[in-house]
Amino acid sequence: MSQEKLSGQKLTDEIIAGLLQEQPAISPKFFYDEIGSHLFEAITFLEEYYPTRTEKQIMAQYGEAMALTIGKCDVLLDLGAGNCEKGSALFDTLLPKEYRALDISKEFLEQAISGLQKEFPQIQMQAQTCDLHEEMAFPDLVGRKKTFFYPGSSIGNFDPDAALGLFKNIVKVCQGDGGLLIGVDLVKGHEVLSRAYNDSLGITAAFNKNILLHLNRLVKTDFNLEYWEHYAIFNEQLARIEMYLRSTRSQLVSFPGGERRFDSGAFIHTENSYKYTQEKFESLLMSAGFKAVHSWTDSNCYFLVAYATA
Repeated sequence: MSQEKLSGQKLTDEIIAGLLQEQPAISPKFFYDEIGSHLFEAITFLEEYYPTRTEKQIMAQYGEAMALTIGKCDVLLDLGAGNCEKGSALFDTLLPKEYRALDISKEFLEQAISGLQKEFPQIQMQAQTCDLHEEMAFPDLVGRKKTFFYPGSSIGNFDPDAALGLFKNIVKVCQGDGGLLIGVDLVKGHEVLSRAYNDSLGITAAFNKNILLHLNRLVKTDFNLEYWEHYAIFNEQLARIEMYLRSTRSQLVSFPGGERRFDSGAFIHTENSYKYTQEKFESLLMSAGFKAVHSWTDSNCYFLVAYATA
């Protein structure tokens, strides 16, 4: 999806519609402007935030087995690539001929690609704006084996039905050749989950509140960050972390063509992060049309990396 399509009236309509819902909401894709991308990068270094280091450990321990399972890789498509660190870590094992970094913040991607291209001149590289909530198509890659890479448990931001839709889209794009290497967070104790999303330094809180600054720039809302606070809980029934911004006072927020009053204690929903059992996640992949699933996990069973063959 082009940057032009991610801007303008369509974008404004999407954001305003979310703010006007009975339960106001902002899509988590709007976390990742340049500031948000850097804040999330900082989150991954926090002691409380286990997913990144646990996934990295799994990738290091089983990297060769993953490469053997995946086989030839013509094009590596890095979904939600961020700083491209995780995607580039696969270059030496998968040996892709081409690397496409896909994310919603193209400026951040281009900075990362610039340095990588000098380090790996033999790999053709491209930064591409992409909204994973919309259908993907790569007509220029037809006939080439494609390996999609979606690390970091970002799939948890999708509800299970939306995740199924994304997986079906990937199966369609692969056309029976290639597959998906993906990381997913597993169900675990409440205390571990709560600490991961309520870190002592408050970086997750800053990351959550920055979404309001992003909206102010994108569509000229007038959110005052001083009047909002971070709030995250685990919904056991739905097996997901729910992240909100909570209004600390009664306030009026304006946006193009309208406004909305938020009472003290009112919530804006900014993110879900679903947690899966291994069995449930593998079943979801197979339901999407993948032919086989190979999985690797850590000794604590905190995190899972799976390769689904299209």
